[in-house]
Amino acid sequence: MVQTSTVLSISAATAATGLLAYAIYFDYHRRADPDFRRNLRREERRRARVEKEEAVMHTKQKREDIHGSVDLALMEGFPVGTNEKEAFFMSHVQQGETLGMDPSRTVEAALAFYKALKVYPQPTDLMNIYDKTVEKRVLDVLAEMIAYDKDLDFTSGINISDLPSAGLD
Repeated sequence: MVQTSTVLSISAATAATGLLAYAIYFDYHRRADPDFRRNLRREERRRARVEKEEAVMHTKQKREDIHGSVDLALMEGFPVGTNEKEAFFMSHVQQGETLGMDPSRTVEAALAFYKALKVYPQPTDLMNIYDKTVEKRVLDVLAEMIAYDKDLDFTSGINISDLPSAGLD
């Protein structure tokens, strides 16, 4: 009767030999066969192109999600009374800070900060505060939201180009 350790060691040696043989075969073809090298380069270019297209589609989808969130917020409306605006502002800033801690909730955090920005009487001042306190990933999404909303008034001195670019990558 053959011992288990002998069977396992023979199996491991066979697997290692097969892996080594395949590596040598692959290396030989990579060096000697021009068609094989061409196919490898073609496959690498195709893979890079597919990854680039997926990244573009992901960025486009993320931008559409952001625009949809802004549209939904605009349809919901904002409070008009001073006390309601103040309560709305405080609750959404707190919500944005809480959601901003979770990287998977970046859009929701930016939307909360955006809603607070919409009711704040001095959006320029608030953007300067956001710029110093809010994480860059949330600020990038917020900048995209601000760029999308044409009704947001920054006439009191902020230059939209000074905001961080919305790098949605």
